Amino acid sequence: MKVTEHLQNTTRSLISFEILPPLKGKSIGSLYRILDELMAFKPPFINVTYHRAEYKFKQLGNGLFERVYTRKRPGTVGICAAIAFKYGIDAVPHLVCGGFSRARTEDALLDLNYLGINNVLLLRGDAAVGEPTFSAEANGHRNALELVRQAVNLNNGIYIDDDLQDPIKTDFCIGVAGYPEKHFEAPNAVADLRYLKQKVDAGAHYIVTQMFFDNKKYFDFVAQCRAIGITVPIIQASNPLLIYSRYRVFPEYFIFKSPMT
Repeated sequence: MKVTEHLQNTTRSLISFEILPPLKGKSIGSLYRILDELMAFKPPFINVTYHRAEYKFKQLGNGLFERVYTRKRPGTVGICAAIAFKYGIDAVPHLVCGGFSRARTEDALLDLNYLGINNVLLLRGDAAVGEPTFSAEANGHRNALELVRQAVNLNNGIYIDDDLQDPIKTDFCIGVAGYPEKHFEAPNAVADLRYLKQKVDAGAHYIVTQMFFDNKKYFDFVAQCRAIGITVPIIQASNPLLIYSRYRVFPEYFIFKSPMT
């Protein structure tokens, strides 16, 4: 089921969780142990983060250095498939611009489509470690807006290779990020909202907010979005808890209202 369908069909408050893939060389078993406990909250879907490839310099025997790419947390696509199979709930993989060409992005989206995973959260992502600002991969996307457009193209059956015969259309429900307290790179809140509307106008189906610390900023953000014509659902993000015991008192301190506001 799509994220937007979960939001439309619910008669209760919904709580979902975001998890990180295990570090390379580690087992998925540690995630299962956490998720086994979190299933008591009946999450409609689980978000799974995607981590860009980084690079390090490896010294060669001739005194030169080789730039070697590595991904510390691989496996987002596989983990999403495992979650859907084991728990029978929807998984929402995150896809980022950093470290991905358009061709690799298309491959990742098609892998998800083959597996029947039809929800994605599309993000620009952070700058690579050691780089002061974000830089796109060669033939990659510069920002989330371009990434949204590629996913929408696939939904319309438009692939990079325009010689394909009768390509299938995907059916992704596309989420994007919103910033109640403004993205730190945006010149001002007005420009930030204008860019968010561009992502929605390009085809995004819902918004997930950045974590915020003042509820009033969230409600003001929703009102500002509605004022400029953004009508898609806006899901509020809360502070992640690293100790499981705190989840037992979670519902007592936080009330999650319908994100259809």
